Amino acid sequence: MSDEHFSVDGTLIEAWASQKSFRPKDGSGDADAGQLPWTRRKNDTHASTTDPDSRLYRKGAGREAKLSYMGHATMENRHGLAVAGMVTLATGTAERRASETMLKARAKEAGRRITAAKTRPMTRPITAKLRAINVTPHVTQNDSVTSTGKRRQSAIDARTTRHEGYGMSQSRRAMIDCIFGWGKQHGTMRKTKHRASPASPPTSCLT
Repeated sequence: MSDEHFSVDGTLIEAWASQKSFRPKDGSGDADAGQLPWTRRKNDTHASTTDPDSRLYRKGAGREAKLSYMGHATMENRHGLAVAGMVTLATGTAERRASETMLKARAKEAGRRITAAKTRPMTRPITAKLRAINVTPHVTQNDSVTSTGKRRQSAIDARTTRHEGYGMSQSRRAMIDCIFGWGKQHGTMRKTKHRASPASPPTSCLT
């Protein structure tokens, strides 16, 4: 396997908790009140009584929010093999932070600069942060034309795209979805078979 080229991505893993268990933290209200369409439920004010570490989260607009965790994977980007995984709390920044943690460990192990492909473009601050930890982002250029007719300035320029490896990373990065697809369709990754304990939140890296 290559010790230089990797892909990172994340997916939602449903918690072993029902929506009815997501109740106000102050103890007010009942189980039925949380299911009313006009009742606003937030992670700041509500928590599951059966799995307190789970978070009400949805990945993508138009999808139903569920009590979930975030699963992350690092894939060797030339053969499509998973080399590291991590489970974290479901938050808006979980995927970015988990990616940085896993890639930093890979770069340290390799002892040199590595590449990281993702399925979505990155902002300039995130790109700069990855480069600072010895990781070259092989992500799609975000240089589309805006509504005003101007072309966006992508954080990925010719310094990266001129290399042959960039094109290979782009064509093979989607294989990481097969890892999640198999795990959810045929494995047991779609929904957890346990409940997390507040004393040991799911933040450990599994290799």
